[in-house]
Amino acid sequence: MRLAIFDLDNTLLAGDSDYLWGQFLVEQGVVERVAYERENQRFYDEYKAGTLDIEAFCHFSFAPLAAHDLPTLLGWREQFVQTKIVPVIAPLAPALLERHRMQGDHLMITTATNRFVTEPIAELLGVDTLIATDPEFVDGRYTGRLAGLANFQGGKVVRLNRWLDQQQPPFEHLSCYSDSRNDLPLLERADAAVAVDPDDVLRAEAQRRGWPVISLRGN
Repeated sequence: MRLAIFDLDNTLLAGDSDYLWGQFLVEQGVVERVAYERENQRFYDEYKAGTLDIEAFCHFSFAPLAAHDLPTLLGWREQFVQTKIVPVIAPLAPALLERHRMQGDHLMITTATNRFVTEPIAELLGVDTLIATDPEFVDGRYTGRLAGLANFQGGKVVRLNRWLDQQQPPFEHLSCYSDSRNDLPLLERADAAVAVDPDDVLRAEAQRRGWPVISLRGN
């Protein structure tokens, strides 16, 4: 069996769902505009630079989940997916996913963005297996805390290996697609690595290693 692994933000999406969720909360008046926009941008810039403190970011991004009941959150999320995510699905992403399906590959999305935000996006893209950063959920509410290991940088490899250890029969080939320097450990784990609309660091590394560089943006 073959496994096709996809990063989500700025790979299958022409945008970052975590950042867009923060912007959506600002627009809905759920969070204080000036302070939240400033911190949301700061964390996003640190992510792009490869310097993000993932635990600090989780503390920040999980706070709105803990502050509201689940029905309210689900209502916001449905609106968010339709207004913010559907327009930024990379134009060529569905065809790439379908090509792997037709080859008989098992599809996986692995993302640092939290599961609450990304579950409906994976469903929208028709990808059954999702590994994401998990916000703690107790007695029907989010607590604001991180559950387990954040699915970020080397954590993506740890979480992937744990998942692979549970699969029978084992996968014989792993291909991986990502845009980000943060995913270099994951790309190194794959049998076939592909840089998708990559940042400058990943582009240079892909060229050095002979990895294919593709765009799903359709431009």
